[in-house]
Amino acid sequence: MPKVLIHATGLKKHYQLTKTNAVHALRGVNIDVFEGDFSAIIGPSGCGKSTLLHILGLLDTPDEGQYTLDGIDVMKMKEREANVIRAKKLGFIFQGFNLIPTLTAKENVMQAGKYGGMNLKQRKARAEELLELMNLHDRMDHKPNELSGGQQQRVAIARALVNKPAIILADEPTGELDSATSLEIIELLKKLNRENNQTFLMVTHNMEVANACKKTIQLKDGLNA
Repeated sequence: MPKVLIHATGLKKHYQLTKTNAVHALRGVNIDVFEGDFSAIIGPSGCGKSTLLHILGLLDTPDEGQYTLDGIDVMKMKEREANVIRAKKLGFIFQGFNLIPTLTAKENVMQAGKYGGMNLKQRKARAEELLELMNLHDRMDHKPNELSGGQQQRVAIARALVNKPAIILADEPTGELDSATSLEIIELLKKLNRENNQTFLMVTHNMEVANACKKTIQLKDGLNA
């Protein structure tokens, strides 16, 4: 039986916009993610997909529910503890790449290693190793504005892998890419999943991406569909 990396039950989250107007983003979602999964969270716009991913990524907290990450109960953690767990156990890939524009590709990847506690030599070696893996050996010293969208996303993937996280969380990882580049990126993620047993959980509205996944978790109106 594969190891359970994420076990969450009854997750609820609401946002109070005004005294009389609240948005109930999650109304009691349950989710399990196992080691080696390659899964997509799907559903209509506004159904709570990104809210769920942010909670699972310790970027937000639920109002109610239980959540265990790689065997650790994270619900009662203080912010400092959550920051450490997030840096060591989670990798993030964002739709907008979120690269630091003044840093080179290698420096962007090294920055994640710094948060993970690596020394300078370790960060440099790990960044070069991963950018080689991403076929960016000739782009390491280029800044984001000197890279194509697909190349920027490859840098973002390398950054997500730096600390050898238990799970990679991706929020619309192909949202800003053309169709051909989107398929290229998804094939790369599938290769990492297949060859390294790397675990991925991604939010997507793209059914081609969803269909490429081994599992799908469907949400509707803040609930499991």
